[in-house]
Amino acid sequence: MPNQNNCSRQETENPIWLEDVDICESSHFDDREGPNSHTVDLLVIHNISLPPATSETDFDNDNVEKFFTGKLEADQHPYFLSIAELRVSAHLYIKRTGQVVQFVPLNKRAWHAGVSEFNGRNRCNDFSIGIELQGTDELPYTDHQYEALRRVSKQIQTVYPEITLANIVGHCDIAPGRKTDPGVSFDWQRYKNQL
Repeated sequence: MPNQNNCSRQETENPIWLEDVDICESSHFDDREGPNSHTVDLLVIHNISLPPATSETDFDNDNVEKFFTGKLEADQHPYFLSIAELRVSAHLYIKRTGQVVQFVPLNKRAWHAGVSEFNGRNRCNDFSIGIELQGTDELPYTDHQYEALRRVSKQIQTVYPEITLANIVGHCDIAPGRKTDPGVSFDWQRYKNQL
């Protein structure tokens, strides 16, 4: 059963929540729509840290949770001013400890990919699941994160079997030139060999 924390809940028809995750529902989502929305067959791996981390100690905060729920206070850090007006989210967020937070039901459209294309299809948010790893392109991800990512990826593949290994990509793959995450520090072979 998902764990409910202090975040607000939105009324969503037949929401799909994963087991053994913390729920912190964002209002930054909507219904999947468009010609590609009938089948969810793409899993996109991202990274995020707020403010951008340069060492392991920089991750000890809940700024991403605040950002994805529209509660990040712009005056708390100079970097936050540059993102204060953005409304973004991901379905899942995996912290350095392996804690998994779900913001958006899997059957709804999270706002994680932006301008994107996969195999000739634009608007990847319409047909994808987005997972954010707490991290940077350069700092190594933790063993706890790889284990949590493996676990939730398998759960997602059970719900959406069209998400094959070939359809698990990085943000850099669907928005080349614009995005670089999850970066050179992400071990794709380690991750995909476990699925």
